[in-house]
Amino acid sequence: GDQETFNDGDKMRDAKDLVAGMKNATIVMEGRQVAMKIFEDYTKSWYWILICLLIAVVLSLIFIVLLRYLAGIMVWVMIFMVIAVVAYGIAHCSIKYVNLKDTPGSNITLQQLGFQPDFSVYLHIRQSWLAFIIILAILEVIIIILLIFLRKRIRIAVELMKEASRAVGYVMSSLFYPIFTFFLLTIVIAYWGVTAVYPWLKTEVETLISVGTIRQELNFTLSTMKRDCPRSECLFAFYGGETPYHKYLVVLQFYNVFLFFWCANFVTALGQMTLAGAFASYYWAPKKPNDMPAYPLCASLGRSLRYHTGSLAFGSLILAIVQIIRVLLEYIDHKLKGAENKFAKFLLCCLKCCFWCLEKFIKFMNRNAYIMVAIYGKNFCRSARDAFFLLMRNVIRVVVLDKVTDFILFLGKLLIVGLVGIFAFFFFSGHTDAFKGAAPSLHYYWVPILTVLVGSYLIAHGFFSVYAMCVDTLFLCFLEDLERNDGSPERPYLMSDNLLNVLRKKNQAN
Repeated sequence: GDQETFNDGDKMRDAKDLVAGMKNATIVMEGRQVAMKIFEDYTKSWYWILICLLIAVVLSLIFIVLLRYLAGIMVWVMIFMVIAVVAYGIAHCSIKYVNLKDTPGSNITLQQLGFQPDFSVYLHIRQSWLAFIIILAILEVIIIILLIFLRKRIRIAVELMKEASRAVGYVMSSLFYPIFTFFLLTIVIAYWGVTAVYPWLKTEVETLISVGTIRQELNFTLSTMKRDCPRSECLFAFYGGETPYHKYLVVLQFYNVFLFFWCANFVTALGQMTLAGAFASYYWAPKKPNDMPAYPLCASLGRSLRYHTGSLAFGSLILAIVQIIRVLLEYIDHKLKGAENKFAKFLLCCLKCCFWCLEKFIKFMNRNAYIMVAIYGKNFCRSARDAFFLLMRNVIRVVVLDKVTDFILFLGKLLIVGLVGIFAFFFFSGHTDAFKGAAPSLHYYWVPILTVLVGSYLIAHGFFSVYAMCVDTLFLCFLEDLERNDGSPERPYLMSDNLLNVLRKKNQAN
């Protein structure tokens, strides 16, 4: 009614105390409605999403094939197309920003709007498009500045890309190896998910059993059996509750997460070592491809599983320990959100930053250690030490060649994501007359677009990760070749003439 106070059964409360709860309840209800609409959008557009992802696969394969035969041209084409795609994004956002000028309600700020479960609401606000313009402009400026400073290094890195293209051409089956890795990761994730959910489902079932037992006891009290025999009792041995199993359930869940990290890292490491072994067999073959194994990828996979499982497990264990520590820090940070101890927050922030850097460093070292294991067959610790000192002795070459090629491959991923994303935007948004009849009617057209963007990046990353592993393997073999041989007839270089030209150009550039 019109009362300002109410009795909650404990004490009198002000009706204004309900406002915060009602807001949270409204967000929950709206979020549930949005989730149902998103699910409906997926049911209507899933086959179109698969078509867009298939386009991403085709584009990735086309780029890989073109890199095989036209590496020098394709690198510069990728660079200029990335600049063009980002520039188009800036122009499109600018047009949207101008067109919304006279639209009612478009001048409201993001702070005034607040959180909205329907994300399409933000696209009707000018400030959202202004934010897109600023982000894309910063990205464009960063890319252009990097290209200006790295223009000479890119010419040298192109030669390394050409050699990597030849290696991938001789080991074409390597392009499809990420599918095997993805399959193994799917098994690991599915097993972890079932293991993580089962204890909570078991607890819920035990609670339901306990509640059912209480109901049975109440029914027995009111039954004729109790009336006929007043001294009879309904006895129940308590099932579940605060047993050691329930007490340490959170600890067991952390242990389960740790095992997930360990298994996932092991699968990833197996893929890296397998590819490294296949590409190393290409580099060290005196006569390419005659001296290569008949099936280099299968042979490398067999060697990795037969001789180097311990190295893979040990390297994955080190990385998993660091990752679980990061999870523990996030858990502690979540528990201390209400705390006002500034020093504790500062210390926790520093620890999180340090362990993030440590994780990145260990990933980098593990990757190079697996390459050295694939080349020489030594244990993990010795291979990691050799790889570290080899890279430190050639730190300038690492920056000049290896990291520049990583930057080029990253631009290739951005290009594929940008092209597929632009197509998905025009198709699902219905802004183009050519697609209005074919595009499904959706509540939120950004749902399939975001799905396509994420999926396209993962697909492009899967294909280009093979190239990245090939470049890293050839680069370490290249450095080893330089230190072991001098180009004389007694100790000739095993590198190709193209890589030898890379060395000469690098020396001229320095």
